[in-house]
Formats: sequence, C-alpha cells, structure tokens
Amino acid sequence: MARKARIPYCSENDRQTLSEWVNSRSMEWRLVERARIINKLLDGEQVQKVARDIETSQNTVIEWRDRFITNGIKGLYDLPRSGKPPKYDKEFRNLVLKTLELPPPKGQSNWDGPSLSRHLGASDDAVWRVLRKEGICLARQRSWCVSTDPEFAPKAADIVGLYLAPPENALVISVDEKPSIQALERTTGYVCTSNRKIVHGLKSTYKRHGTLNLFAALNVATGTIHTQTTELKRRVEFLTFMDQLLLDLPDSNKKEIHVILDNYCIHKRNDGWLAAHPNVKFHFTPTSASWLNQVEIWFGILSRKALKNASFKSVEQLKSAIAEFIEVYQPNAKPFIWRKREVRGSQLRNTIRNLCN
Repeated sequence: MARKARIPYCSENDRQTLSEWVNSRSMEWRLVERARIINKLLDGEQVQKVARDIETSQNTVIEWRDRFITNGIKGLYDLPRSGKPPKYDKEFRNLVLKTLELPPPKGQSNWDGPSLSRHLGASDDAVWRVLRKEGICLARQRSWCVSTDPEFAPKAADIVGLYLAPPENALVISVDEKPSIQALERTTGYVCTSNRKIVHGLKSTYKRHGTLNLFAALNVATGTIHTQTTELKRRVEFLTFMDQLLLDLPDSNKKEIHVILDNYCIHKRNDGWLAAHPNVKFHFTPTSASWLNQVEIWFGILSRKALKNASFKSVEQLKSAIAEFIEVYQPNAKPFIWRKREVRGSQLRNTIRNLCN
C-alpha cells in the first residue's frame, strides 16, 4: 500500500495565492504547475498519484513539497543561478580600451566597431557591449578652442567674479557682435522621408540678398538685451553702439559700468573713448575663450528661434525678423545663472583608459 504524502502546513493567504496561480492565464507555466502540485498535496493526494496527474516524476513532487514546507510561496520560485560563465571578462574590456590607443588599421583614420572586432578576433556584439558600457562613442566627435592665454586663470576669474559677485552700485554688461548674418531666400517646408518620418525640409539652392551685422549688449543682472544692426562692423560702429547703449541704460553716468568683451580688434585701442567715459571699464575674456561671454548664449537663442531654417527675401526682412524676436523676448527676459564650478582651459587626453578608470 502506497504511503500518503506528508501534508504541509499552509496559511489561508498562501492557499488563496496558490488558487490564483492555478487559475491564472498570465502566470508562468512552471509556477502554475508547482501550484497544482502543492494544491493536490494539500487535498491529501499521494505523491505517486500527484506525479501521474501532473505528468512529472515523484522526485519533482517531493522536491517542491519540501521547498514549500521550508519557505512557503517563496520556495516555489527558482533559486538564483550563476548562469553561463562570461566569455568576455574584465581582461577583454581592458584589451578593447588598450587597442583604441593604438594606431588604427591601415587605410583607416580611426578605429570603428568592425575593425576592433577583427583585430581582437571577437564578435562585433562583444566589442559594442564594451563600448556602450564604457560610454565610448567612436562615431561622435567634439571640437573646441583650447585657450593658450598665459593669463587664462586671472582673466577668467575676473569675468566669473563679475557674474557671481558684481560690485555694488554697478552695472555688468556683456557685449559682442554677430557678424555677417546672411539674408538667404530658399524654399522651406516639411518632407516625409523614406522611413516615414516627417522632418523640416530646406531646398539646397538659395538666393543671397546681402548681410547685416548685429551688435548686442546683455544686462547680466536683468537679462535684458540692447541691440543695433549695422552694415559694417568697424571700430566706429562699435563705439557708436556703445554711445547709444550708455544713453539707453538708466543712470549710466552715475554708476560704474563693467563691460565684458572678447579680443576682437575693434574692442581694443579705445583709450580715447574710455578716457571720455571714466565710469566705464572694459574686461576682456582670455584668448580663445569667448564662451565666457554670456551674450553668446543669447546669440544662440536668437539663431535657433529666429534665424535657423528661415527664409528672407531681403536684408530689411531679416532685420525685421530680428527686431520682432527681440520685441517678444524682452518682456520675459531673465538673467543667465552661472553654474560652472570650475573654469579652465580644456586639454585633449591621449588615453581612453584614463577617462574610463
């Protein structure tokens, strides 16, 4: 006579969970089968009969019975498994990084995924997994100006100091010009690409109707902008713009005015004008570091919102578009907040491993 199965203790909550698993249509099949085994054992059926009904072995029934007795519902889940040993380990990762520092293969200017996999005798997928994990983008590139100014640190500190702690009862003004803005007339619209994506379309041919120059001064404290368009960008136009700027600024003759400029030639050798305006002081950004000038941020906003992908039939239409943008921008102008904690000249790194470790 066959022995009866040892009936495990089961709480009401576990019994309800088992019933839900057995009747579930979305639960994993193996968990449903294990729930059916435990339900039959709880109903007093023998191990041999349960194994026959479920179409599995008696040892399997006993195993899940014992795991349920020990851990309850949690015991019916699979235990963590070590999985297949990795074929490409940390040593392979270091080998990929080391290879990127070697000269690229003959006929190539730089490494790419297929050339790396061929050189290492590994699969493309293995190489790309390493590159993705390390955040290395071989196809993307970035360029920037590296300041070689021997006085970079004091000049940068002077500019940033004006942003973070301007002198009392003083105005800080960021000034620059956007030269040779082209009035280009061309057909624009929307096109549907071969992959069914809709994008902004520009016709490759265009008519050039001339250019204009834009002088701009940003009030660092308020974010308001003062501009003037000119046909030329000589020193005389720059000083004329500065004269008009002082007339537009409130109480400009009673306050110190600190003007931030880059090293363009028309900004230099203006000692006569500065002598006539003793309350104005020019501060120059380091060489190849005009990005320290906040008005450059505003020029970027202007380009994206009013100039990019636009079509102008004349210089006057271009001038009108700039004026309309400023009219809309001015009431909602806000100061730019300087967030960069450290300012220094960027340096190219010749090793990838130093960046990844």
